[in-house]
Amino acid sequence: MRDIVNLSRRQFLSTTLAGGGLLLGFIYFPVKTGRAAGPGDAPYTPGAFLRIDREGTVTMILNKSEMGQGVYTSLPMIMAEELECDWNKVRIEASGVAPIYNHTVFGSQVTGGSTSVSTEWDRMRKVGAAGREMLLSAAALTWGVNRSTCRAEKGVIYHESGKKLTYGELSAKAAFLPVPQKLKLKDPSAFTLIGKPTPRIDSPPKVKGKAIFGIDSRAEGMLVALVARPPVFGAKVRNFRDVRSRAVPGVKGVFQVDSGVAVVGESFWSAKLGRDLLEITWDEGPNAGLSTLGMSAQYSQLVQKSGMEARREGNPEKAFADKGLQLAAEYEVPYLAHAPMEPLNCLVDLKQQTCDIWTGTQMQTGDRDTAAKISGLKPEAVKVHTQYLGGGFGRRGNPYSDFVGEAVRVAKAAGKPVKVIWTREDDMKGGYYRPMWYDRLRAQLDGKGNLVAWHHTIAGQSIMEGTPFAEKMIKNGVDDASVEGAKEIPYEIPNLLVDLHSPKPGIPVQWWRSVGHSHTAFVVEGFIDEVAHKAGRDPYQFRRTLLSRHPRHRGVLDLAAEKAGWGSRLAEGRGRGIAMHESFGSFVAQVAEVSVNSDGTPRVHRVVCAIDCGRAVNPLTIEAQLESAVVFGLSAALHGAITFKNGRVEQSNFHDYPVLRMNEMPVVEVHIVPSTENPSGVGEPGTPPIAPAVANAIFAATGKRVRRLPIAAIDLKKV
Repeated sequence: MRDIVNLSRRQFLSTTLAGGGLLLGFIYFPVKTGRAAGPGDAPYTPGAFLRIDREGTVTMILNKSEMGQGVYTSLPMIMAEELECDWNKVRIEASGVAPIYNHTVFGSQVTGGSTSVSTEWDRMRKVGAAGREMLLSAAALTWGVNRSTCRAEKGVIYHESGKKLTYGELSAKAAFLPVPQKLKLKDPSAFTLIGKPTPRIDSPPKVKGKAIFGIDSRAEGMLVALVARPPVFGAKVRNFRDVRSRAVPGVKGVFQVDSGVAVVGESFWSAKLGRDLLEITWDEGPNAGLSTLGMSAQYSQLVQKSGMEARREGNPEKAFADKGLQLAAEYEVPYLAHAPMEPLNCLVDLKQQTCDIWTGTQMQTGDRDTAAKISGLKPEAVKVHTQYLGGGFGRRGNPYSDFVGEAVRVAKAAGKPVKVIWTREDDMKGGYYRPMWYDRLRAQLDGKGNLVAWHHTIAGQSIMEGTPFAEKMIKNGVDDASVEGAKEIPYEIPNLLVDLHSPKPGIPVQWWRSVGHSHTAFVVEGFIDEVAHKAGRDPYQFRRTLLSRHPRHRGVLDLAAEKAGWGSRLAEGRGRGIAMHESFGSFVAQVAEVSVNSDGTPRVHRVVCAIDCGRAVNPLTIEAQLESAVVFGLSAALHGAITFKNGRVEQSNFHDYPVLRMNEMPVVEVHIVPSTENPSGVGEPGTPPIAPAVANAIFAATGKRVRRLPIAAIDLKKV
């Protein structure tokens, strides 16, 4: 039976030792020497990625968070491929927090940036191969034969004489062998699991309602808390009265914390009723007059000026001074909320010597360190129990650990285990957002219709400033996340300039699925479409011409166009739009078919996606990720907008911040480019191209350009 468990060290030891002892649990990476841990060694779980018990159950301990992206299947597939185990005996365990589980690039335990498979590809293969070799050696020793006469297959070691032993029978002996340092990995031509469409391990418990998400977590004596947070970002509590709140049955306490005023109760509803009755006077601070209209006007002025240069090629000033066909346009996209289906939550059991945290998080190391700082404990005294995430999209990987830190503060004040729950309204009105952006673009064509100059000026908040990532991500005043996708524009343009303004309006921002690409793809792919039409060229062919040195970009562009039937006749009133974008090491092109009703409402009928993400580990996961990316990106393109008036967020829940409804969902087709390259990102690259593909399709259908999102806010009859 497959399931996910998150054992504490005490539980781990009692379970494994009482059941016959740990049979195989070894440290492989980055420790270079060592041996397997055998019975009596009391091994420490954070050092291991793999464990095999005497029944042959293979437990894979994963350092990544499962938020619906399928990583709890893809990573085990990689390990199991080399281990040659029985896939039906694989089970999953969420790891604790330890340096050995750090992201191989980021240096701390993080799930994000569509990097789980790409960065764990080598490590998971080596762990599996090491386990296979230890079991083979154990069998050879048992039989007194040469190792080369043995082979592994589906959890069994066979000798050429016909003798065989299961992994379960060998695991005790294998546990005492040294971990091999020289490993021969399988030739990809011998893969039997990687590349095979494989149902997800986490689906059955989720379908049956057995999966434990953060919000399902419970602890003995636990209370529930809700926090009244400021109506305006930066506001502070001036004073408050809690007499009526404390009178609510079940309310156990009211505490002022850094983020506001917490009401702690026996249940969610007692805490919520108590919070609703709080009387708080706020000092609203300097952001009380903040408005989207004001920021938009400020940003539109900024992009008329030169910003900090992110990329320069050739001599754009001279090129634009020459005579030729020029065009210019301004684009604007709004703040966006992450709006995960599972609201934010965090359970904290803070004791004198320990702190246990149960939550769905994308950033375990940062959360642990924040909790340690607030509690006054050492980091090793803080244990993070990673639970399933009911959607993350970046929100649960907060660089400030806002919802975890707040929960620790509330638990510290309450003196009991407390689960802090954010309602969706709490997060939508007081969370962190994808920044709004304002872009100005200019292009110059020569007499033959060739694109000879491109100038892209961007204005928007830096998401990295003030975070631990700023030192690496901000160079010469340019946040790379602000210009990604624009700076690396793949089209061959001899004269090019990309510059950036980074205003500071005081709104909390952070990464949102596909980060900077979420806005730059819309802008770049929208404007390149405009340039193509200005040049009198077919948008698909125009892009191909500019990508002659970029075969992987061209590959997805051609595949999407072919599968979509680019150039064939469409039903009356429909238009077809194309967009292509590279992000997180992968290449995605999409073709959208769209019509616009007489009332100006767009309808997306079909989306054809082509992706080159290197070697496809699990094609089913890739297909699902592309489909979900279309849902997510199309929701934002059609409907998504967080707006401000008098410093306050105007939206609150899905009724005024809609996600795509079932009746709006287009047919989505996914096509994967065969590749022998190492795997690259899948979770995010499907999101950026959908907005420009739809906008370009609307132009094809109606002749009207969409330069601002969300589309639903535009009266297409008046464009």
